[in-house]
Amino acid sequence: MKLGVSTYSLLPTIRSGEMSALDCIQWIADNGGEHVEIVPFGFTLSDNPALVDAIREKAAAVGIDVSNYAILADFLKPDQEAYEAEIARVQREVDVAHRLGVKYMRHDVAAYRRPLEQNSIIDFERELPRMVEACRRIADYAAQYGITTTVENHGFFVNGSDRIIRLIHAVDRPNYRMTLDTGNFWCMDEDPVVGTKKTIEYAVMIHLKDFYYRKARSFSGEGELFRCDSGTWFKTYTGNLLRGAIVGDGDIDLWESLGTIKRSGYDGYISIEFEGKEECKAGTRIGLENARRMWEAL
Repeated sequence: MKLGVSTYSLLPTIRSGEMSALDCIQWIADNGGEHVEIVPFGFTLSDNPALVDAIREKAAAVGIDVSNYAILADFLKPDQEAYEAEIARVQREVDVAHRLGVKYMRHDVAAYRRPLEQNSIIDFERELPRMVEACRRIADYAAQYGITTTVENHGFFVNGSDRIIRLIHAVDRPNYRMTLDTGNFWCMDEDPVVGTKKTIEYAVMIHLKDFYYRKARSFSGEGELFRCDSGTWFKTYTGNLLRGAIVGDGDIDLWESLGTIKRSGYDGYISIEFEGKEECKAGTRIGLENARRMWEAL
């Protein structure tokens, strides 16, 4: 197992100009991370091959892996032309992943901010054929590079263990698997430990995330949909409340989740994903330390 950090955890420093993508890689190495997961928020790679090369070379210079490339995508477009354009765009991002030297790439399937009233299981089953076709075509394209593409349990539509398992089996490609996020099951009000236990066999990448969880009645009037990165309370699928926490400090039973991961024989990358209220470098560093301590004690 290699424990590292997603650049998403350090996004506030990137947006403020305090740190560049290359600075983040140096910081991760300096703080004991063994890999960096590249999430191109605050910078772009699709039209910047020089930065792609610089990231790959910087990681090699400081002695850590570039583990995964994670991008947004939405295949539920209003017409066929837009659908084809999105598939073509994501295939170009696969080319970026290859240039980065990664063997894993996460792409979303539907928009995170898809209207909540369109996120039912009925909607999911209706849209499944289009999602399956897009994911197959991208996985087939990635196969030429030896890249495994993944779906993450992310947002309010392609999330929840049963939906994830349904999609992976429908796509039916050996190089289409899962980025398992230990926290995001709670977005769908599914116990994160249960979700982890049900899906760990499909995981080739782990996001280690923690949340504070409150029933809606505890914070009447609080919470906003789709603001998981703001450090404030946001709403789950049924209106309960989550707020990002330092890994190990929140309400998820990460001892049990990590125990499930370790007992499964998983020996890949685990990436800290911090989106809490605390200063991001401190929150990420403490989470990294907590995760290593828990893993070694299990």
